Parts: sequence; structure tokens; C-alpha cells
Amino acid sequence: MSEETPQTEYATVEAASGAARQAALKPGEPASADPVLNWDIGTAYDFFLSLHVLHRPEDFGLRASWAAGVRSRLSPAERKTLVAADKLVHVPLCWIHSLPDPKDAETALWVLRQLPAAERLPAMAFCEGVSQEHRDLLERVAERGEWDEGDLEGLRQLYRDLGKDAPRQKELAESLDVWANAAEFGESYLAALQAYYNAFYAEEQRRIVPAVQTGLKRARELAERLPLPELIEELSHGIHLEKYLDKPEIIIFVPSFWVTPLIYFSAVSADTLLIVFGARPDDVSVVPGEQVPDSILLGLKALSDPTRLRILRYLTHDNLSPADLARRLRLRAPTVTHHLRALRLAGLVNMTVVTKQETNYTARLESIDELCARINGFLTSGEEG
Repeated sequence: MSEETPQTEYATVEAASGAARQAALKPGEPASADPVLNWDIGTAYDFFLSLHVLHRPEDFGLRASWAAGVRSRLSPAERKTLVAADKLVHVPLCWIHSLPDPKDAETALWVLRQLPAAERLPAMAFCEGVSQEHRDLLERVAERGEWDEGDLEGLRQLYRDLGKDAPRQKELAESLDVWANAAEFGESYLAALQAYYNAFYAEEQRRIVPAVQTGLKRARELAERLPLPELIEELSHGIHLEKYLDKPEIIIFVPSFWVTPLIYFSAVSADTLLIVFGARPDDVSVVPGEQVPDSILLGLKALSDPTRLRILRYLTHDNLSPADLARRLRLRAPTVTHHLRALRLAGLVNMTVVTKQETNYTARLESIDELCARINGFLTSGEEG
């Protein structure tokens, strides 16, 4: 999915509406009180998620210079294609879930090779959350091989209908250009993905498999003893979603190494929700060979700013929204959002998603104790060899 996907501040949400889920039920049949929990695993998820992180390193607390170094292993044309794909396809969670086992990067590339080039973009971009009107418009552009001002205005209107600001005209035009040349893009996208796999992800995939497997095992053990809201809070490092999402009949949990501590959602059908949660261990960095764990670096960075310390003090005593904090701190809302993002990446705040536009925060004081313990453990673990 592209960035048109509805988002909370720190967790992508691609959820079917409650009305759509109810429509999937038989007449007179009540919705299930407790959803069935299923599980999925596969390194194809991190294949695409890692690309998303590498293109937006600041959103994940990753060093921009290192991310740029990985991207530089590809040719300029391949990099350009993957930038476009990150906007148009985003992370195709629905498509990845549909892959045959073992759902690794090789499987994803093999399935793409079996598809005609013109069908690759629609297969990955269209999921449950994309409206039929949106699909029809883009499919017409692909069939004609060109677009006009009517298509541009129609795409802009789709954003208005969702109550969202449309991207700039240049970005909309670039999107339509790709759809008008869907077969050409399908060829270049597969080639760019193969190049990324050869240059980086083949080795990375071997590194992350044990952590992903361990993360799935831990999540299943937690599910045996925790209610669903507490399970999501634990796996997401502090997100509360029970008041936001209509309860689906089936929830599928998927571990990911690269998105820790964030979580991603996607409706894979009218009654089934897929949740990707972070499963990177606290003592491991996303950068291969890095000795200092990400959890320590992000925690120290979050606590090193006096404004963020003031925010944590406020959140220790009250459940506050970004607007509440902006008034108390006498800061602009974007500045407060920036500080909350740093605290969220460090796992130092709980975030309750009330609506698509409203979130509230409280401090996670237990995480500060855990951070101190990790720092102490790192400092006393012995000299590097």
C-alpha cells in the first residue's frame, strides 16, 4: 500500500471498516466475541519491510548514513524504482500473506516472476483497504496507457472523500505515470528487488531468521496467558488499540525483525486482520555487527533531551494528547509530535489510539527501569574482543 493508507502517528493501520466486516457475516449471525488467533512467519515480510525502513530511516531511529550506504549498493535506476515502489506499493502485507510457504524472499521473487509484468503492480498495490473506485481509476489508466486531467482530479477527489489531504500535484502525476506504464514498471520493479536481494538481503535473511522464530514462539506463549489487548500492548511496546479497531473474527500475528518496536496492520479480508509486530531482541541492533543495541541508543537519545524529560513527567501523572502537551509546553504541535516519536521508538510511552485522528499518551515507567538494566548489563558484560 502507498502512503494513502490511513495512519496513526506511529503505527500503520490498513483496516477494513466495521461495516465491511459485518457484511461478511450471515444475516442474524452475531460477531464473534473473541477473535481466533492465528500465526504466520516468513522472511518475505522483512524483505519488503526492510526496504521501507531503509527509505525512511529517521522514522525508525536508524542511522541515515548507514541506510544510504545500503541503498548505494544498487544502481541509480534501481534506487529510483524502489523509491517509487515505496510510495505506490508501500509494504504489500496482504500479498505477502498470500504467498506459499516458506514465504521467504526467494518465494516472493519466484511468484513475481510467474506474473505477467503488467499484473505485478496491481497484485501488490490492491488490498482489502483500497476502494473499488480507486482500483477502477488506476486500472483504466493502466489499460489506456495514459492519463488525463480527469484522472488527476478523480484521484484527488478520492482523497477528499476520505477526508484527507491529497499529495501534491507532482506526486499524483508521478503515480499516474507509473500506472500508465504498469508493464514497464513491473519489469523494473522485479529487477530492482532481485538486485536488492543479491546486494544485501540474502545475507540479512540468514541473520534474522533465529530472531524471528524466537519472536513468534514468545508471542504464542504470551497469547496463552494474556487477554488480547494486553497481548497487543506487550508485542507493540505500549500501543492500545481496543477502542479503535472493530473486533475482527480472525487476527493473524506475524513477527518482524526490522520494524521493532512499531507495529503494522492490514486487513487481508473482510473479517481477518493481520498484525505485524517487532521481534528484534533488546540486545541486538538492526545494523549488522553493531555492538551497542538499538534499544539502548534510542533510549539514551530519548532521555537526553530536556523537553522529552518534561513530557515524560507530564505523562507520568496524566493521560494526554499531543495537543494537550503542546499547550502545556507552549510548543508547536509538530515539535511535540517529533518528541513523542522519539519516546515511542524508545518504548518509553504508552499510546492509546482513540480514533484515526486522536491519540493519547502515558509514560511507561517500567520501560525506564528495563532500559537502566540493559545499560548496566551492557557496561558490565566485559570488553569487546
